[in-house]
Amino acid sequence: MDSTKNILVQEGLAFVYGPTDILINMALAFGLGLIISYIYKVTHKGLSYSQSFMLTIVFVTFIVAVVMMVIGNNLARAFALVGALSIIRFRTVIKDTKDTAYIFLGLAAGMAAGTSSYFLAIAGVGFFSLISLVLNATNYGSFYKSEFLLRFRTFLGEREPEYSSVINEFARSSNLLHIEPSGDGKTAKLTFDILLRKEKKPEDLSRRIAEIESLSEVVLVASKHDVDY
Repeated sequence: MDSTKNILVQEGLAFVYGPTDILINMALAFGLGLIISYIYKVTHKGLSYSQSFMLTIVFVTFIVAVVMMVIGNNLARAFALVGALSIIRFRTVIKDTKDTAYIFLGLAAGMAAGTSSYFLAIAGVGFFSLISLVLNATNYGSFYKSEFLLRFRTFLGEREPEYSSVINEFARSSNLLHIEPSGDGKTAKLTFDILLRKEKKPEDLSRRIAEIESLSEVVLVASKHDVDY
């Protein structure tokens, strides 16, 4: 224990953190990083999910906590560290703007843990997790509560398309999202947002749509966890 204290004195950390404080701060930062990354995984929507980003959240939270302990109350060391970090350039493009919030939360949690602000660190991550779960459960901000995307190609000019009755039979609500006409103007590819009725199955919908002779290229995509509007 004496040798550890001597090392901390030489490094200039003994006036701010003891060995126990350092271990607690690092353990808390690691735990908070795991919680933040898990909430990100649970609430993620879209096609930009990356395991590397989850690991980055944990690493950033832990590293920032260590950096805050290195700085301590030494102003000169803080300026030196800023100068050293300015050499590093981050060129990774964040595909989802919501991911930026998790990076900032990791930074804030690491700073709080590194400065021994335990209540602030735990309360901040806890409230953010609660808010994130509530917004995800209520699908806040979306135009449609979508379950499936139905795409198919059909001939233009039909007065009463047969697919309309099938969609109305299976869907509690449907919205035409996209029309892509062909070069000759005879056919068009349609994309519908489908919310199925409780007693209906997507397999039956795709089978009934595929049985219509005037349709081709029928695709039914589950969009509940993959597509945002």
